[in-house]
Amino acid sequence: MNPRHKRLIWVLGGVAALGVAATLVLNAFQSNLVFFFTPTQIAAGEAPRGKAFRVGGLVEPGSVKRDGTTVVFNVTDNAKSIAVAYTGILPDLFKEGRGIVAQGAIQPDGSFRASEVLAKHDENYMPPEAAEALKRAGHPVGAPQQFVDQASKSVKP
Repeated sequence: MNPRHKRLIWVLGGVAALGVAATLVLNAFQSNLVFFFTPTQIAAGEAPRGKAFRVGGLVEPGSVKRDGTTVVFNVTDNAKSIAVAYTGILPDLFKEGRGIVAQGAIQPDGSFRASEVLAKHDENYMPPEAAEALKRAGHPVGAPQQFVDQASKSVKP
């Protein structure tokens, strides 16, 4: 085998290795990608079925029901609500009327089964998507008006 063929084999091997590495990286990125949806978007059927995503909004007052470590509550954006079921220990800041973001998937009965629940940690922060959804619903609860205005400029429709 002459040197030209050896060089060609090394180049083709390197290109193949880069292709495999790029495929593995993109596959890992795709499997860890989680989108955010509001209860209104979920009710409109925009959320994926059988795939993990995040839902955010306010915990509807009077909707929290506890059964051991399982908690069922409604999340609302003041236009639509969705039932969320979570088994585990909730964050200390979880309360009715407060903002949360839950990660999970839609169940066959239309409820949302959460694998993780995050509570808003202070009055100065709300995810821009949640702030925009609340602003569109006419109820910017929990976020200073200047932040809601700033969030609506940064979130593209």
